[in-house]
Amino acid sequence: MDLKSIFAVEASRVRAIYLLRFESLIILSAVIYLLIAPFISDVTAPTTLSAEIGFGLLGSAGLWLCASGFKKRRSFGRAPAVLANLIALGVSYYMISGNLLLVGIPLAILAFITLLSALFGYSE
Repeated sequence: MDLKSIFAVEASRVRAIYLLRFESLIILSAVIYLLIAPFISDVTAPTTLSAEIGFGLLGSAGLWLCASGFKKRRSFGRAPAVLANLIALGVSYYMISGNLLLVGIPLAILAFITLLSALFGYSE
């Protein structure tokens, strides 16, 4: 492996760390909003809300663990990070299809950049 590709892998790895942590914090902030939402508005499906909060906490923790895997130069965070961002690309597609462009386009851009960083941020 030449020096240029080593620096490219290292730059992708560092970018993946920051982007995965950023995604984790975005999901955590959505969970905090969901925790506050019942005090502001009427909740029609409390079991669904509690499931969304649980899955959001698991997803946020999972992305944070993926970032720490990249930070420790281990491969255990790569596959879940790629899968999570492929799912996010699918979600953004449906958001864009539903004319929710203000959320769908930034999500697609963030997921695509993080996906590429996770793919190329680790070498054996």
